[in-house]
Amino acid sequence: MPDPTRSNLSDHLDQAVAACRSGWQVLRQRGPGQIQFWFIALAVGTAAGFAALFFRRGIEALQAFLYRTEDVHRLHSFAETLPWYLLLVIPICGGLIVGLILHRFTPDGRVRSVADVIEGAAIADGRVEVRAGIASALASLITLSSGGSSGREGPVVHMAGVISTWVSNRIHADGITGRDLLGCAVAAAVSASFNAPIAGALFALEVVLRHFAVHAFAPIVIASVAGTVISRIEFGDVTEFTLAAPGALEFYVELPAFLLLGLLSGLIAVALMKAIFLAENVANHVQARTGLPRWLRPAVAGGLLGALAIFYPHIIGVGYETTSLALTGQLALHEAIVFAVLKTVAVAITIAGRMGGGVFSPALMVGALSGLGFGLVATGFFPEVSGSYTLYALAGMGAVAAAVLGAPISTTLIVFELTGDWQTGIAVMVSVSMSTALASRLVDRSFFLTQLERRGIHLAAGPQAYLLAMFKAGSVMRKPDHPRAADADRCWDMIGQGLYIDSSATLEAAMPMFDRAGVAFVPVVRLPGEDAPPELLGALFHVDALKAYNRALAATAAEEHS
Repeated sequence: MPDPTRSNLSDHLDQAVAACRSGWQVLRQRGPGQIQFWFIALAVGTAAGFAALFFRRGIEALQAFLYRTEDVHRLHSFAETLPWYLLLVIPICGGLIVGLILHRFTPDGRVRSVADVIEGAAIADGRVEVRAGIASALASLITLSSGGSSGREGPVVHMAGVISTWVSNRIHADGITGRDLLGCAVAAAVSASFNAPIAGALFALEVVLRHFAVHAFAPIVIASVAGTVISRIEFGDVTEFTLAAPGALEFYVELPAFLLLGLLSGLIAVALMKAIFLAENVANHVQARTGLPRWLRPAVAGGLLGALAIFYPHIIGVGYETTSLALTGQLALHEAIVFAVLKTVAVAITIAGRMGGGVFSPALMVGALSGLGFGLVATGFFPEVSGSYTLYALAGMGAVAAAVLGAPISTTLIVFELTGDWQTGIAVMVSVSMSTALASRLVDRSFFLTQLERRGIHLAAGPQAYLLAMFKAGSVMRKPDHPRAADADRCWDMIGQGLYIDSSATLEAAMPMFDRAGVAFVPVVRLPGEDAPPELLGALFHVDALKAYNRALAATAAEEHS
């Protein structure tokens, strides 16, 4: 009689051996691939970090050459001593060069920035335009060096996207891998640009990929650390801004003031965004009415900026000197208000003039100035229960920037990493939460998503709103040789009634036709020309469109929760 104990032991041993063999196969088939991807992420992060470093150093070198200053961090103080005609001519010349570059190397004369990277992550398998992206980076470098009033994070993020796109194309990366590499490049670029590794990683997840999938976290962190190491080797482990002294916060008494500051910051952020969009509309209208060549548009904007800089050189460049003055309380109330308004006007002119640059650094400056103004008033009315008014400048800086970016988590962290002050986190978080909650109701969640919405790309509402635009009717239709193809005579009857869709149209345009006409299919045609009759290619069935849409939704959900 066999021993049952021995038999059970043998079974367990066989199962253990089988598990080991299976694990070895998984390690051989998947482990090296994953490890290889991490090395690729490290390489992409390193390349993006160096690109951000060279971009920053390039701006500083060209700025020092154009304005003849040795300390670009005190540019506006030095610019006050320059002849007025230099302040006027430098932005005009810079704008003219920018216009010629964009006219030659982009199809629409528009600078690529963060919004285009978000679009690439959502609907282009993590790819961005390479040729237009390189031209945009060069144009933005010239803009920021010659008096443009914007930030460096926009071009740096898109430049990182160009690097990841090149790698993704070389390794034939699928959508998930391409998006992950894009996130790695963006994280490294932001980290290297601002010496903020935590915020860089979270920015890539929160703003660009717009999900926190576990599979993407490790490679993005690896790339972010690589970018930070590059930055710290060059600049040292220093913060971008130095605060006068740690802020004091009377938690239970003073918190309502930070709630109010958050609401005010949300409105200021919306005003900043609306000003940019209004300026774009006005510039487009003027250009259309006057027939102004698109290559001259940045030069006109440069002239307006130069005229403004003659009286207020604080608007020149990124504006970190003025931001530092606000954070250390070295500005009076009227100065904080005037500079905030003028910076908003200058940013609107720069971006509407298609000169290039980003909005994050200007949002930091406007937020710091607004917060300082609020703090001066609040502490003046209630001095006995108030802490330092510079704490309000710090909270305002984070609140306005978070509302503009639509990124409360990464912006809160980047404010901490830019200043090195982690003791006042509760004040910043309270203000950030209120500002983003309010601003997201008044725009399409953020500046970038509102930009895309204005171009007809509906990412703000989530995948259910934009996935239909990813499918062409011609790729989903049933051709005439399909076993269950639509009846040709019926298709021609519908075409005669004007009920058909072009093969290049998307399901976003097709779906309303099914609801409106109440039909099971719509003929798909090719339109050869104005006088030529349409050519029948097949039929798009409602059920096929719904199946493609559901598969895309399922794949998106699987990626975001993997």
